[in-house]
Amino acid sequence: MVDTVNSLATRVHELEVAILTGATSLVNGTTGFHDIVARATRLGPEGAWLAASGHAALGGLALAHGQVDQAIHHLDAAVTGGFNDCVALHSAPIRPLHGDPRFRALYERMRVTPADLDEFFWLHQEMQIATREAQAATVDNIGRLDTGVSLLPQAPMPTREPNTPGVLITRIDLAATQAALQQTAIKAEFQRSAGNTSLSLIDDSWDYTRATRDAWHADVLDTQRLQAAAARAFVERPGAGSMLIPCPPLGSISYPG
Repeated sequence: MVDTVNSLATRVHELEVAILTGATSLVNGTTGFHDIVARATRLGPEGAWLAASGHAALGGLALAHGQVDQAIHHLDAAVTGGFNDCVALHSAPIRPLHGDPRFRALYERMRVTPADLDEFFWLHQEMQIATREAQAATVDNIGRLDTGVSLLPQAPMPTREPNTPGVLITRIDLAATQAALQQTAIKAEFQRSAGNTSLSLIDDSWDYTRATRDAWHADVLDTQRLQAAAARAFVERPGAGSMLIPCPPLGSISYPG
């Protein structure tokens, strides 16, 4: 099969989801991202942002293993390929690198437009919100006696044409986060639903009244979450510029939380 930008973007998404859900090991993930970098590089300039995505992921994995030199090497290569998510580089795992001159040098090479920076903030904020929503839903579903299955409503992905390809990288990160959370939630919900179905068939004292009440309450919460997700859709800021400028000074960004 011949690689294309779309097929490799799909592969990046699948690999990120597999790592987030524990379906593959970090070692296999590292091998997978090295493969993506190699295949994206063969696509030439149009694949540069996908190679950058692979390098950014490898940088994060290296940092997780305490391999600082490798992390900076991959992040530098990511910036060369078009990675410019300065918001991501203010997240907690990356902050220990801020004092390294090599990291500061690669950060200062990045350029971003005000419009893209707005979206970067939104994308990272949505990752945090989606994670919190999933955690809240897990707590809400504990002890439910009904057999309904609640999904996790998610904010729609921005559809604006980005000024820089780096935005596409972070969109994949958000989509992978949403998919991983959804897969985990669905698995747990089907297990709960199947368990309740089995118990209701063998337990003569099964509380059907409470099960009906639980189903109603779950529907109310599902509707509220759906409305909240729709309300969080990204809205472009009027007048946001499209001219490339240096990223905000290192340390000046508060990571969305």
